[in-house]
Amino acid sequence: MKNIKNKMGIILCCVGAVLCVIGVTLVIISITGKNTGNGNTDPAQASATESVTDTLGETEATNSTEENRRESREESSEAAESREESKPVEETGEKEENWEEEKETITMAVPSKCGALSVKGSQLVDKDGNPVQLRGVSTHGLAWFPGYVNQECFKEFHDDWNANVVRLAMYTAEGGGYCTDGNKEDLKNIIYRGVQYATDADMYVIIDWHILHDNNPNTYKDEAKKFFDEMSKKYADSENILYEICNEPNGNTSWSEIKSYAEEIIPVIRNNDEDAVIIVGTPTWSQRVDEAAKDPLAFDNVMYALHFYAATHKEDIRSKMTSAIDSGLPVFISEFSICDASGNGGIDYDQAAKWMDAINQYGVSYVMWNLANKNETSSLFKSSCSKNSGFTMDDLSDTGKWLYKQLTGESEIGNSLGGNKQNNGQGNSNQNNNQNNGQNNQNNNTGNKTADGTSFTFTSSGLNGTITLKSSWEEGGKTCYQFDLSLSNPGTSSVSQWAIDIHFDGDVELKSGWSGNYSANGNTLHITNADYNGNIGAGSSISDMGFMITGKSGLTVTQ
Repeated sequence: MKNIKNKMGIILCCVGAVLCVIGVTLVIISITGKNTGNGNTDPAQASATESVTDTLGETEATNSTEENRRESREESSEAAESREESKPVEETGEKEENWEEEKETITMAVPSKCGALSVKGSQLVDKDGNPVQLRGVSTHGLAWFPGYVNQECFKEFHDDWNANVVRLAMYTAEGGGYCTDGNKEDLKNIIYRGVQYATDADMYVIIDWHILHDNNPNTYKDEAKKFFDEMSKKYADSENILYEICNEPNGNTSWSEIKSYAEEIIPVIRNNDEDAVIIVGTPTWSQRVDEAAKDPLAFDNVMYALHFYAATHKEDIRSKMTSAIDSGLPVFISEFSICDASGNGGIDYDQAAKWMDAINQYGVSYVMWNLANKNETSSLFKSSCSKNSGFTMDDLSDTGKWLYKQLTGESEIGNSLGGNKQNNGQGNSNQNNNQNNGQNNQNNNTGNKTADGTSFTFTSSGLNGTITLKSSWEEGGKTCYQFDLSLSNPGTSSVSQWAIDIHFDGDVELKSGWSGNYSANGNTLHITNADYNGNIGAGSSISDMGFMITGKSGLTVTQ
């Protein structure tokens, strides 16, 4: 019995020991189970207790996993917020605002970025169809001022003036003209150099068939065909060439005659260059874009030239431009200045500002006349400036300073161009005005020269007329005069067509006239209305007319 008790005691002790071991093991598992979710469990320990702790281990693992997922979500949320806070500007809503600001800083369309241009509706566009505006300068006659066609000059206009186009003006009929007594090969070589210099300066370039005294482009049509065939073959693969096929048709040249000419010249160019932009002149020194708008050409990538001189051509021509554009006609201002139509006389800053407002409102491309130091107001440089490059503000005429400000937005010396700031005051401006007027001012107090601004009144065919001398100058041993003309109807009934005579105290020769039809015979200038200003209502008047004549010094009007 005692042995049995002893055995039972031993068994109970063993059982108790086993239970103690199990209890200790469960405590260890309970502690280490919490650490399992953090990846700190000892593999050997886990293996030793696996069979005992399956259920408990699963419960603890489930709780630990859910807790870790919650912590992970919180960390992800915090990370996302951190990434959102550190996100670059271009990934947020500020991108569009900054892009708009960036677009406003883009001031020039250049061939390296915009490629070949084309015409879309009434707008000049780049290779991607974005509207562009060309802004630049025209040479004077290549035969007369070839020195300005050089690499340094063109580069300055691109880099310092923000110009992106240059126009190479080759006269056809004047002295040294391509179709008269000029050297064809020399003139073409100047064009070749000019195109290369413009290309190297990342500029567009206009090859201009500069008709003027030949009046009608059909006069030298066969020569024009040969010329544009040669040029378009040479530059067929170039993306920066525009062709201007007739600068300023004038006299009595009608739009139908110009259109007929263009319908023969454009196919010549298209045969070599399928899509180059072509600029076509319009009647009355390229002022009548309204006539072209009524009967446009049936070709793509064609634009229509409008020329103006702000002191002469005002609201009447401006409204013709805006109305033509509104009707869908693509207009290109391939020549303008801010003086009068002679290229001389005083500057009309007020009209110039009105023109620029309209030009920029419609995004019209423009080219200013002229890149020379000729002794006339429209030249960009003073006649005393003998440089062909390396210009300073002191070298510029008032016209040149105006253009520089238009293109750069700068009016103070020392911004893009060098110079002495103290010399930009009124004194220098007055000196420059004297320089622009040149011989006119020098002659004001000599002999019996008629003073600029002098007005003469007359009566003819029941109309009261006034002509005002805008400017006069000496040319080829003759005195040239430019007059503005206005007419008023003092009667009680309208005049539907008019014809007047102006009598001078000496013989005159007609150089040109605008907004009317002009002829000279002896000392009499005969003028009839244009097709758009023939009607003068009772008590009404018309203006924006004028003419240029040559005659004796001190010319006056007689009744």
